[in-house]
Amino acid sequence: MRRRFGLLLLLALVAVGSPGSAAEPSRAAARVLAVTLDNGLRVLLLEDHRSPIVSLQLWYRVGSRNEARGATGIAHFLEHLMFRGTPSNPPGAYARIVERNGGQDNAFTSQDVTSYYVDIAADRLDLVLPLEADRMRNLTLDPKIVGSEREVVIEERRTRTEDDPGGALGEEVSALAFRAHPYGQPIIGWMVDIRRVTREEIAAFYKTYYAPNNALLVAAGDFKAEAVLEKIKAAFGPIPRGPEPPKVLAVEPEQSSERRLTVQRPAELPIVYLGYPVPNHASPDAAAFEVLSTVLSGGRSSRLYRHLVYERQLALEAGGDYSYFSLDPNLFWFYATPLPGQTPQTLEKELLAEMEQLKKEPVGEEELQRAKNQIESGFVFQEDSVHSRASLLARFELIGGYALKDQYLDRIRAVSAADLERVAKQYFGEDKKNVGILLPKS
Repeated sequence: MRRRFGLLLLLALVAVGSPGSAAEPSRAAARVLAVTLDNGLRVLLLEDHRSPIVSLQLWYRVGSRNEARGATGIAHFLEHLMFRGTPSNPPGAYARIVERNGGQDNAFTSQDVTSYYVDIAADRLDLVLPLEADRMRNLTLDPKIVGSEREVVIEERRTRTEDDPGGALGEEVSALAFRAHPYGQPIIGWMVDIRRVTREEIAAFYKTYYAPNNALLVAAGDFKAEAVLEKIKAAFGPIPRGPEPPKVLAVEPEQSSERRLTVQRPAELPIVYLGYPVPNHASPDAAAFEVLSTVLSGGRSSRLYRHLVYERQLALEAGGDYSYFSLDPNLFWFYATPLPGQTPQTLEKELLAEMEQLKKEPVGEEELQRAKNQIESGFVFQEDSVHSRASLLARFELIGGYALKDQYLDRIRAVSAADLERVAKQYFGEDKKNVGILLPKS
Protein backbone atom coordinates (compact mmCIF):
# COMPACT_ATOMS: atom_id res chain seq x y z
CA MET A 1 0.00 0.00 0.00
CA ARG A 2 1.47 3.33 -1.08
CA ARG A 3 1.50 6.14 1.44
CA ARG A 4 0.51 9.70 0.61
CA PHE A 5 2.22 12.87 1.73
CA GLY A 6 0.58 16.27 2.22
CA LEU A 7 0.81 19.46 0.24
CA LEU A 8 2.86 21.57 2.66
CA LEU A 9 4.51 20.63 5.93
CA LEU A 10 4.10 23.54 8.30
CA LEU A 11 6.87 22.87 10.77
CA ALA A 12 7.52 24.87 13.92
CA LEU A 13 5.83 27.99 15.21
CA VAL A 14 8.08 31.01 15.00
CA ALA A 15 8.01 33.79 17.54
CA VAL A 16 6.43 37.01 16.35
CA GLY A 17 8.91 39.16 14.47
CA SER A 18 9.51 40.80 11.13
CA PRO A 19 8.74 38.65 8.05
CA GLY A 20 12.34 39.04 6.93
CA SER A 21 13.67 37.25 10.02
CA ALA A 22 13.61 33.88 8.22
CA ALA A 23 16.09 33.09 5.46
CA GLU A 24 14.72 34.11 2.08
CA PRO A 25 14.32 31.10 -0.25
CA SER A 26 16.31 31.28 -3.47
CA ARG A 27 14.39 32.71 -6.41
CA ALA A 28 13.11 29.70 -8.35
CA ALA A 29 12.88 31.37 -11.76
CA ALA A 30 16.58 32.20 -11.83
CA ARG A 31 17.86 28.72 -11.01
CA VAL A 32 15.54 26.23 -12.72
CA LEU A 33 16.28 24.70 -16.10
CA ALA A 34 12.82 24.43 -17.67
CA VAL A 35 12.31 22.58 -20.97
CA THR A 36 9.37 21.04 -22.80
CA LEU A 37 10.40 18.07 -24.95
CA ASP A 38 9.05 17.58 -28.47
CA ASN A 39 6.60 14.95 -27.17
CA GLY A 40 5.15 17.40 -24.64
CA LEU A 41 6.93 16.22 -21.47
CA ARG A 42 7.55 19.22 -19.24
CA VAL A 43 10.90 19.04 -17.40
CA LEU A 44 12.09 21.16 -14.44
CA LEU A 45 15.62 20.67 -13.11
CA LEU A 46 17.04 22.36 -10.01
CA GLU A 47 20.68 21.86 -9.03
CA ASP A 48 21.29 21.54 -5.29
CA HIS A 49 24.82 20.43 -4.42
CA ARG A 50 24.56 20.50 -0.63
CA SER A 51 24.30 16.72 -0.36
CA PRO A 52 24.91 13.87 -2.84
CA ILE A 53 21.26 12.92 -3.35
CA VAL A 54 18.56 13.58 -5.91
CA SER A 55 14.75 13.55 -5.82
CA LEU A 56 13.16 12.53 -9.10
CA GLN A 57 9.40 13.10 -9.31
CA LEU A 58 6.97 12.34 -12.12
CA TRP A 59 3.61 14.08 -11.80
CA TYR A 60 0.70 13.11 -14.05
CA ARG A 61 -2.12 15.62 -14.50
CA VAL A 62 -4.82 13.17 -13.52
CA GLY A 63 -6.65 12.46 -10.29
CA SER A 64 -10.12 11.70 -9.03
CA ARG A 65 -11.46 14.86 -10.72
CA ASN A 66 -10.88 13.13 -14.08
CA GLU A 67 -13.03 10.09 -13.27
CA ALA A 68 -16.54 9.42 -14.51
CA ARG A 69 -19.42 8.52 -12.26
CA GLY A 70 -19.62 4.77 -11.92
CA ALA A 71 -15.85 4.44 -12.39
CA THR A 72 -14.47 6.25 -9.35
CA GLY A 73 -11.15 5.19 -7.86
CA ILE A 74 -9.48 4.31 -11.17
CA ALA A 75 -6.68 6.88 -10.76
CA HIS A 76 -5.78 5.50 -7.34
CA PHE A 77 -6.16 1.88 -8.50
CA LEU A 78 -3.79 2.59 -11.38
CA GLU A 79 -1.28 4.14 -8.99
CA HIS A 80 -1.03 0.75 -7.26
CA LEU A 81 -0.69 -1.08 -10.57
CA MET A 82 2.17 1.16 -11.72
CA PHE A 83 4.40 -0.84 -9.38
CA ARG A 84 3.22 -4.22 -10.70
CA GLY A 85 5.41 -4.71 -13.73
CA THR A 86 6.12 -4.22 -17.42
CA PRO A 87 7.46 -6.75 -19.97
CA SER A 88 10.98 -5.51 -19.20
CA ASN A 89 10.62 -5.21 -15.43
CA PRO A 90 8.53 -7.87 -13.67
CA PRO A 91 6.36 -7.11 -10.62
CA GLY A 92 8.44 -5.76 -7.75
CA ALA A 93 11.52 -5.06 -9.85
CA TYR A 94 11.19 -1.27 -9.58
CA ALA A 95 11.14 -1.30 -5.77
CA ARG A 96 13.93 -3.89 -5.54
CA ILE A 97 16.25 -1.87 -7.77
CA VAL A 98 15.59 1.33 -5.82
CA GLU A 99 15.99 -0.31 -2.41
CA ARG A 100 19.08 -2.25 -3.46
CA ASN A 101 20.70 1.07 -4.31
CA GLY A 102 19.74 2.75 -1.04
CA GLY A 103 16.81 4.76 -2.37
CA GLN A 104 13.21 5.29 -1.31
CA ASP A 105 10.23 5.35 -3.65
CA ASN A 106 6.55 6.06 -3.16
CA ALA A 107 3.47 7.57 -4.78
CA PHE A 108 0.18 9.28 -4.03
CA THR A 109 -3.09 10.11 -5.75
CA SER A 110 -5.04 13.29 -5.05
CA GLN A 111 -8.08 14.99 -6.52
CA ASP A 112 -5.96 16.67 -9.18
CA VAL A 113 -2.74 14.68 -9.71
CA THR A 114 -1.00 11.34 -9.38
CA SER A 115 2.67 11.61 -8.37
CA TYR A 116 5.54 9.12 -8.25
CA TYR A 117 8.91 9.83 -6.70
CA VAL A 118 12.24 8.26 -5.85
CA ASP A 119 14.88 9.79 -3.57
CA ILE A 120 18.25 8.21 -4.22
CA ALA A 121 22.01 8.82 -4.30
CA ALA A 122 22.82 11.19 -7.14
CA ASP A 123 25.15 8.72 -8.86
CA ARG A 124 22.27 6.22 -9.12
CA LEU A 125 19.93 8.49 -11.07
CA ASP A 126 20.81 6.70 -14.32
CA LEU A 127 19.14 3.55 -12.93
CA VAL A 128 15.83 5.27 -12.27
CA LEU A 129 15.18 7.23 -15.46
CA PRO A 130 14.74 4.15 -17.71
CA LEU A 131 12.42 2.56 -15.12
CA GLU A 132 10.11 5.59 -15.07
CA ALA A 133 10.10 5.85 -18.85
CA ASP A 134 9.33 2.14 -19.16
CA ARG A 135 6.25 2.20 -16.94
CA MET A 136 4.93 5.39 -18.50
CA ARG A 137 3.75 3.42 -21.57
CA ASN A 138 4.52 -0.29 -21.12
CA LEU A 139 2.51 -1.31 -18.07
CA THR A 140 1.48 -4.98 -18.27
CA LEU A 141 -1.83 -4.83 -16.36
CA ASP A 142 -1.96 -8.60 -16.06
CA PRO A 143 -5.55 -9.66 -15.19
CA LYS A 144 -4.39 -11.76 -12.22
CA ILE A 145 -2.39 -8.85 -10.83
CA VAL A 146 -5.35 -6.50 -11.33
CA GLY A 147 -7.48 -8.94 -9.36
CA SER A 148 -5.04 -9.26 -6.47
CA GLU A 149 -4.41 -5.51 -6.31
CA ARG A 150 -8.16 -4.90 -6.26
CA GLU A 151 -8.28 -6.71 -2.91
CA VAL A 152 -5.47 -4.49 -1.62
CA VAL A 153 -7.39 -1.35 -2.58
CA ILE A 154 -10.59 -2.72 -1.04
CA GLU A 155 -8.77 -3.33 2.22
CA GLU A 156 -7.24 0.15 2.07
CA ARG A 157 -10.68 1.65 1.70
CA ARG A 158 -11.93 -0.38 4.65
CA THR A 159 -9.17 0.79 6.97
CA ARG A 160 -9.04 4.44 5.85
CA THR A 161 -12.74 5.09 5.33
CA GLU A 162 -15.12 2.32 6.28
CA ASP A 163 -13.49 1.75 9.68
CA ASP A 164 -12.25 5.31 10.24
CA PRO A 165 -14.95 7.65 11.60
CA GLY A 166 -13.19 10.83 10.51
CA GLY A 167 -12.52 9.51 7.02
CA ALA A 168 -16.10 8.35 6.65
CA LEU A 169 -17.51 11.71 7.75
CA GLY A 170 -15.16 13.70 5.52
CA GLU A 171 -16.22 11.61 2.53
CA GLU A 172 -19.90 12.25 3.27
CA VAL A 173 -19.40 16.01 3.67
CA SER A 174 -17.55 16.21 0.34
CA ALA A 175 -20.36 14.34 -1.40
CA LEU A 176 -22.84 16.72 0.23
CA ALA A 177 -20.97 19.88 -0.78
CA PHE A 178 -20.25 18.92 -4.42
CA ARG A 179 -23.31 17.93 -6.42
CA ALA A 180 -21.96 18.51 -9.92
CA HIS A 181 -18.17 18.62 -9.60
CA PRO A 182 -16.16 15.38 -9.24
CA TYR A 183 -14.48 16.73 -6.08
CA GLY A 184 -17.51 15.18 -4.38
CA GLN A 185 -16.19 11.71 -5.28
CA PRO A 186 -13.73 9.99 -2.91
CA ILE A 187 -10.17 9.71 -4.20
CA ILE A 188 -10.05 6.04 -3.32
CA GLY A 189 -13.41 5.52 -5.03
CA TRP A 190 -16.76 4.18 -3.89
CA MET A 191 -16.57 0.55 -2.83
CA VAL A 192 -19.10 -0.55 -5.46
CA ASP A 193 -16.91 0.99 -8.19
CA ILE A 194 -13.69 -0.56 -6.89
CA ARG A 195 -15.32 -3.98 -7.00
CA ARG A 196 -16.80 -3.45 -10.48
CA VAL A 197 -14.20 -1.60 -12.56
CA THR A 198 -12.65 -3.79 -15.25
CA ARG A 199 -9.11 -4.30 -16.41
CA GLU A 200 -10.12 -2.86 -19.81
CA GLU A 201 -11.38 0.37 -18.23
CA ILE A 202 -8.13 0.76 -16.30
CA ALA A 203 -6.11 0.14 -19.47
CA ALA A 204 -8.11 2.79 -21.35
CA PHE A 205 -7.61 5.27 -18.49
CA TYR A 206 -3.86 4.52 -18.51
CA LYS A 207 -3.62 5.05 -22.27
CA THR A 208 -5.52 8.33 -22.04
CA TYR A 209 -3.68 10.00 -19.19
CA TYR A 210 -0.23 8.39 -18.94
CA ALA A 211 1.48 10.14 -21.81
CA PRO A 212 4.43 12.55 -21.85
CA ASN A 213 2.25 15.51 -22.85
CA ASN A 214 0.19 14.96 -19.69
CA ALA A 215 3.20 14.62 -17.37
CA LEU A 216 5.64 16.81 -15.48
CA LEU A 217 9.10 15.54 -14.56
CA VAL A 218 10.88 17.42 -11.78
CA ALA A 219 14.30 16.67 -10.33
CA ALA A 220 16.28 18.45 -7.65
CA GLY A 221 19.66 17.47 -6.26
CA ASP A 222 23.36 17.02 -6.84
CA PHE A 223 23.69 16.92 -10.62
CA LYS A 224 24.52 19.03 -13.64
CA ALA A 225 21.20 20.08 -15.13
CA GLU A 226 22.30 20.07 -18.76
CA ALA A 227 23.75 16.57 -18.47
CA VAL A 228 20.63 15.20 -16.76
CA LEU A 229 18.43 16.81 -19.40
CA GLU A 230 20.23 14.84 -22.11
CA LYS A 231 19.62 11.61 -20.18
CA ILE A 232 15.94 12.51 -19.80
CA LYS A 233 15.69 13.12 -23.53
CA ALA A 234 17.27 9.75 -24.23
CA ALA A 235 14.91 7.91 -21.86
CA PHE A 236 11.63 9.74 -22.50
CA GLY A 237 12.13 11.31 -25.93
CA PRO A 238 11.18 8.18 -27.92
CA ILE A 239 7.79 7.93 -26.17
CA PRO A 240 5.19 9.37 -28.57
CA ARG A 241 2.86 12.17 -27.60
CA GLY A 242 -0.63 10.97 -26.76
CA PRO A 243 -3.97 12.54 -27.67
CA GLU A 244 -4.92 15.50 -25.51
CA PRO A 245 -6.87 14.15 -22.50
CA PRO A 246 -10.46 15.34 -22.15
CA LYS A 247 -10.91 18.49 -20.09
CA VAL A 248 -12.92 18.55 -16.88
CA LEU A 249 -15.84 20.82 -17.74
CA ALA A 250 -17.96 20.42 -14.60
CA VAL A 251 -18.57 23.61 -12.64
CA GLU A 252 -20.19 23.43 -9.21
CA PRO A 253 -23.34 25.62 -9.05
CA GLU A 254 -23.32 28.29 -6.37
CA GLN A 255 -24.66 27.02 -3.07
CA SER A 256 -27.74 28.92 -1.90
CA SER A 257 -28.72 27.22 1.37
CA GLU A 258 -27.27 25.29 4.26
CA ARG A 259 -26.71 21.56 3.74
CA ARG A 260 -26.55 19.14 6.65
CA LEU A 261 -26.16 15.43 7.33
CA THR A 262 -25.76 13.09 10.27
CA VAL A 263 -23.77 9.86 10.09
CA GLN A 264 -23.91 7.06 12.62
CA ARG A 265 -20.78 4.92 12.87
CA PRO A 266 -18.99 2.84 15.51
CA ALA A 267 -16.82 5.46 17.21
CA GLU A 268 -15.60 6.54 20.63
CA LEU A 269 -16.61 10.19 20.27
CA PRO A 270 -18.70 12.41 17.96
CA ILE A 271 -17.09 14.54 15.25
CA VAL A 272 -18.29 17.85 13.78
CA TYR A 273 -17.23 18.98 10.28
CA LEU A 274 -17.94 22.36 8.69
CA GLY A 275 -17.12 23.05 5.04
CA TYR A 276 -17.58 26.22 2.97
CA PRO A 277 -17.07 26.51 -0.82
CA VAL A 278 -14.26 28.95 -1.58
CA PRO A 279 -12.12 29.96 -4.59
CA ASN A 280 -8.79 28.33 -5.39
CA HIS A 281 -5.30 29.74 -5.97
CA ALA A 282 -6.47 31.85 -8.94
CA SER A 283 -8.47 34.13 -6.66
CA PRO A 284 -6.92 37.33 -5.24
CA ASP A 285 -8.25 36.07 -1.90
CA ALA A 286 -6.26 32.80 -1.92
CA ALA A 287 -3.50 34.16 0.31
CA ALA A 288 -6.08 35.51 2.75
CA PHE A 289 -7.63 32.04 2.98
CA GLU A 290 -4.18 30.58 3.72
CA VAL A 291 -3.65 33.05 6.57
CA LEU A 292 -7.22 32.68 7.83
CA SER A 293 -6.86 28.89 7.93
CA THR A 294 -3.66 29.25 9.94
CA VAL A 295 -5.28 31.70 12.37
CA LEU A 296 -8.13 29.25 12.92
CA SER A 297 -6.41 25.88 12.84
CA GLY A 298 -2.64 26.17 12.35
CA GLY A 299 -1.26 24.26 15.31
CA ARG A 300 -1.41 24.88 19.04
CA SER A 301 -1.33 28.65 18.79
CA SER A 302 -4.45 28.66 16.58
CA ARG A 303 -7.80 29.89 17.81
CA LEU A 304 -9.57 26.55 17.59
CA TYR A 305 -6.94 24.71 19.59
CA ARG A 306 -6.35 27.50 22.07
CA HIS A 307 -10.02 28.28 22.75
CA LEU A 308 -11.68 24.87 22.43
CA VAL A 309 -8.98 22.40 23.43
CA TYR A 310 -6.60 24.18 25.80
CA GLU A 311 -8.51 26.95 27.58
CA ARG A 312 -12.11 25.75 27.74
CA GLN A 313 -11.47 22.01 27.39
CA LEU A 314 -14.52 21.44 25.19
CA ALA A 315 -12.77 19.43 22.50
CA LEU A 316 -10.24 16.63 22.33
CA GLU A 317 -8.92 18.02 19.05
CA ALA A 318 -9.79 20.71 16.53
CA GLY A 319 -8.33 21.69 13.18
CA GLY A 320 -8.97 22.36 9.51
CA ASP A 321 -7.45 23.09 6.12
CA TYR A 322 -7.56 25.15 2.92
CA SER A 323 -6.45 23.63 -0.41
CA TYR A 324 -4.31 26.40 -1.91
CA PHE A 325 -3.07 24.19 -4.77
CA SER A 326 -6.48 22.88 -5.78
CA LEU A 327 -7.04 23.14 -9.54
CA ASP A 328 -10.73 24.02 -9.08
CA PRO A 329 -12.61 25.82 -6.29
CA ASN A 330 -12.72 23.59 -3.24
CA LEU A 331 -13.74 23.61 0.44
CA PHE A 332 -12.45 25.60 3.37
CA TRP A 333 -13.16 23.23 6.24
CA PHE A 334 -12.61 22.80 9.94
CA TYR A 335 -13.65 20.27 12.55
CA ALA A 336 -13.72 19.40 16.24
CA THR A 337 -14.05 16.24 18.34
CA PRO A 338 -15.97 16.90 21.59
CA LEU A 339 -14.55 15.67 24.87
CA PRO A 340 -16.71 13.15 26.75
CA GLY A 341 -19.67 14.99 28.25
CA GLN A 342 -19.78 17.60 25.47
CA THR A 343 -22.34 17.39 22.67
CA PRO A 344 -21.69 17.86 18.94
CA GLN A 345 -24.32 20.61 19.00
CA THR A 346 -22.19 22.53 21.49
CA LEU A 347 -19.07 22.14 19.37
CA GLU A 348 -20.86 23.17 16.18
CA LYS A 349 -22.08 26.30 17.94
CA GLU A 350 -18.56 27.06 19.19
CA LEU A 351 -16.98 26.51 15.77
CA LEU A 352 -19.48 28.88 14.18
CA ALA A 353 -18.85 31.40 16.96
CA GLU A 354 -15.14 31.43 16.10
CA MET A 355 -15.97 32.28 12.50
CA GLU A 356 -18.47 34.96 13.57
CA GLN A 357 -15.79 36.54 15.74
CA LEU A 358 -13.58 36.88 12.68
CA LYS A 359 -16.40 38.75 10.94
CA LYS A 360 -16.96 41.17 13.80
CA GLU A 361 -13.49 41.96 15.11
CA PRO A 362 -10.23 42.36 13.16
CA VAL A 363 -7.44 39.92 13.98
CA GLY A 364 -4.85 41.61 16.18
CA GLU A 365 -1.51 42.58 14.67
CA GLU A 366 0.44 40.15 16.84
CA GLU A 367 -1.81 37.20 16.01
CA LEU A 368 -1.79 38.08 12.32
CA GLN A 369 2.01 38.31 12.25
CA ARG A 370 2.33 35.02 14.11
CA ALA A 371 0.21 33.27 11.47
CA LYS A 372 2.25 34.78 8.64
CA ASN A 373 5.50 33.76 10.35
CA GLN A 374 4.20 30.24 10.78
CA ILE A 375 3.38 29.94 7.08
CA GLU A 376 6.67 31.51 6.06
CA SER A 377 8.81 29.36 8.35
CA GLY A 378 7.21 26.16 7.07
CA PHE A 379 7.68 27.32 3.49
CA VAL A 380 11.30 28.39 3.94
CA PHE A 381 12.34 25.33 5.95
CA GLN A 382 11.31 23.14 3.03
CA GLU A 383 14.29 24.53 1.16
CA ASP A 384 16.43 22.26 3.35
CA SER A 385 15.01 19.17 1.60
CA VAL A 386 15.63 18.38 -2.07
CA HIS A 387 12.44 16.34 -2.04
CA SER A 388 10.36 19.28 -0.80
CA ARG A 389 12.06 21.68 -3.21
CA ALA A 390 11.15 19.46 -6.16
CA SER A 391 7.62 18.94 -4.84
CA LEU A 392 6.98 22.67 -4.43
CA LEU A 393 8.26 23.42 -7.93
CA ALA A 394 5.85 20.81 -9.26
CA ARG A 395 2.92 22.17 -7.24
CA PHE A 396 3.36 25.69 -8.55
CA GLU A 397 4.05 24.54 -12.11
CA LEU A 398 0.76 22.63 -12.11
CA ILE A 399 -1.27 25.66 -11.06
CA GLY A 400 0.25 28.05 -13.56
CA GLY A 401 4.05 28.03 -13.57
CA TYR A 402 6.94 27.27 -11.22
CA ALA A 403 7.87 30.96 -11.04
CA LEU A 404 4.70 31.51 -8.98
CA LYS A 405 6.71 30.02 -6.11
CA ASP A 406 8.63 33.29 -5.92
CA GLN A 407 5.40 35.27 -5.45
CA TYR A 408 3.87 33.10 -2.73
CA LEU A 409 5.46 34.69 0.34
CA ASP A 410 4.88 38.19 -1.04
CA ARG A 411 1.18 37.38 -1.29
CA ILE A 412 1.13 36.05 2.27
CA ARG A 413 2.95 39.11 3.65
CA ALA A 414 0.49 41.45 1.93
CA VAL A 415 -2.57 40.02 3.72
CA SER A 416 -4.12 42.47 6.18
CA ALA A 417 -6.53 42.08 9.08
CA ALA A 418 -9.11 43.84 6.91
CA ASP A 419 -8.66 41.15 4.24
CA LEU A 420 -9.42 38.41 6.76
CA GLU A 421 -12.52 40.21 8.01
CA ARG A 422 -13.71 40.80 4.44
CA VAL A 423 -13.34 37.20 3.23
CA ALA A 424 -14.95 35.89 6.44
CA LYS A 425 -18.01 38.04 5.76
CA GLN A 426 -18.07 37.27 2.04
CA TYR A 427 -17.59 33.50 1.98
CA PHE A 428 -18.72 32.11 5.33
CA GLY A 429 -22.42 32.89 5.43
CA GLU A 430 -25.12 30.72 6.96
CA ASP A 431 -26.39 29.78 3.50
CA LYS A 432 -22.94 28.52 2.42
CA LYS A 433 -22.11 26.03 5.11
CA ASN A 434 -22.05 22.25 4.81
CA VAL A 435 -22.39 20.55 8.17
CA GLY A 436 -21.57 16.95 8.94
CA ILE A 437 -22.02 15.36 12.35
CA LEU A 438 -20.88 11.87 13.24
CA LEU A 439 -22.70 10.21 16.13
CA PRO A 440 -21.15 7.14 17.79
CA LYS A 441 -23.03 3.88 17.35
CA SER A 442 -22.27 0.82 19.40
